[in-house]
Amino acid sequence: MTGGRLIEITHPDDPRIAEFRNIRERDLTGRDSRFIAEGTVVLRLLTGAHASGGDFAAEKGLLLKNRVAGLGDIIESFPADIPIYVADAEVLDGIVGFHLHRGVLALGRRMAEDGVGAFLDRLPKQALVLAGCGISNHDNMGSMFRNAAAFGAAAVLLDESCCDPLYRKALRVSVGSILTVPYRRQLSDVELLAALAERGFAIWSLSPRGNVDIREVPASERMALVVGTEGDGLPANILSAFGSVRIPQAPGLDSLNVATASGIALFEMAAKNGRI
Repeated sequence: MTGGRLIEITHPDDPRIAEFRNIRERDLTGRDSRFIAEGTVVLRLLTGAHASGGDFAAEKGLLLKNRVAGLGDIIESFPADIPIYVADAEVLDGIVGFHLHRGVLALGRRMAEDGVGAFLDRLPKQALVLAGCGISNHDNMGSMFRNAAAFGAAAVLLDESCCDPLYRKALRVSVGSILTVPYRRQLSDVELLAALAERGFAIWSLSPRGNVDIREVPASERMALVVGTEGDGLPANILSAFGSVRIPQAPGLDSLNVATASGIALFEMAAKNGRI
């Protein structure tokens, strides 16, 4: 083990790595503000967030032994007081409950968060925000965060019915953007959008039947794009209360996937908002 930093695990039932056991089952039941980060890109962002004193902290790492030689930068990026465990493939698979070919994991923790109001009050005067209502698919959630990062969104807001963005798959699909784009998951959809409206955001709800072509949305300093769940989309009360936009498309298809649609719409709004 390099410099005595790494701690070898030889049995899947070792209590020191209990949080990594049976990952898929734990993904479904939740971890009370803790989460599993997977892959080198996500781990680098997690340790970077830890070092900067942001919203996330690393608690421990678990690596495949035969990958250690190529992970020197990640190992060094963990704070000195954070334990890093290593195991061979058979033991690691026994811990997580399936074959983990990446072999790079960490346990992270989301720090205590304040309410949506205080969060919004800290946003810059010029800001683009992505808001999700009822987003239940983890792939879509991860893609939305990746889009938000790509087009300079200041924040992502999620209503309380959305799935947890810290689910392992969402984190992986986001390429770690969930750890870099500020977000809150609180309140009902109506309460969330009311908080945005109170702070001067021009709110645009995205729908295949929207009244305004996304290319014709007027520029404003504060803009919010609201997207709904796959299938049902946004509820009628949201679409009627705020401006609605559509992405023109060829006839014959009902709608775009919310991940694709949010990317296209964010690109257009970011250009108008001066983010790109």
